[in-house]
Amino acid sequence: MPAPFHLQLTADFFGADGRTKYDDIGLAVLAAAPHIRPVPFPRHEPEIAPDQLATANGVIVLTPKVTAQSLAQAPDLLAVGRFGVGYDSVDVPACTAADVAVFITAGAVDRSVAEATVGWMIALAHRVRAKDQLVRTGGWDQRSQYMGSELRDRTLGLIGLGGIARTVLQLLAPWGMRPALAYDPYLDAAAAAQAGARLVSLEELLRSSDFVSIHCPLTEQTRGLLGAPQLAQMRPTAYLLNTARGGIVDEAALYAALQAGRLAGAALDCFAQEPVRTPPPLAALENVLFAPHCIAWTHELFRDIGRAACQGMVDLSLGRQPRGVVNPAVFAKPSFQEKWRRVCRF
Repeated sequence: MPAPFHLQLTADFFGADGRTKYDDIGLAVLAAAPHIRPVPFPRHEPEIAPDQLATANGVIVLTPKVTAQSLAQAPDLLAVGRFGVGYDSVDVPACTAADVAVFITAGAVDRSVAEATVGWMIALAHRVRAKDQLVRTGGWDQRSQYMGSELRDRTLGLIGLGGIARTVLQLLAPWGMRPALAYDPYLDAAAAAQAGARLVSLEELLRSSDFVSIHCPLTEQTRGLLGAPQLAQMRPTAYLLNTARGGIVDEAALYAALQAGRLAGAALDCFAQEPVRTPPPLAALENVLFAPHCIAWTHELFRDIGRAACQGMVDLSLGRQPRGVVNPAVFAKPSFQEKWRRVCRF
């Protein structure tokens, strides 16, 4: 029988009654691992407090930040599992220094985010928001002023060509678009071609695309990647979509470009400062679509992410490296190996 494994989940998965807010967060995976005892945090903190991890062997995190201070009293913590694929809210170097692995739910979000991306492309091109408002405001006779366009013969440019972007390409295959372009400094041309895109520079992608969709993580290299100079390279008929992370796009520069008619529209699921409690300046524009960092949230998404996160903890508890580890070097540290063997007794 494996050693008991104390798994915690951040409190934002649960309502005031102690039940999960979501239909399925994958906890059924743990039914086959009775040595793992999942326990919710008793309170929500925007940044995980040190006392919350004092007895944890693993923690699955929805929205709170994980900092060096969070790890100050966690002698037996082996892993932080991010409920999703973004990990800019986790201080990965601090985790590595503290002998804590960080893993994401790689692949679990691909379908849902890709569907949302395609849906937004159609909504932008067909001017769905503006046409909806014509009916709501009695503007029926103005409809000839709101002609849309098809995806057919348009070019999609993908910033980042990971699992989500590749699934977007798969979904769009029947739509008759031109060959896709991709900017990804971590891929070579052959790998991009195998995924169905031509690898180009960022400048060429921006100049040549009718839709620019962002699918890269927020890092020091991608922060502010699309500012005023880059947006100025885009076509005035082009649309920008960001389902990745806020901070990659300069929102003030985007507002200026849209207001001046230098871009046709945009769709944003994420913002530099979240949560957004008051309407941003971009909200005054009719050619912008928004979601509060949840455009891809579906029952299937939360189920699949939860299953992946729980399976990662099961693997770790049985002496196996989880999928999606973002700091794999931690597994080579003798101090981590000693803690892993001590906690899991394998």
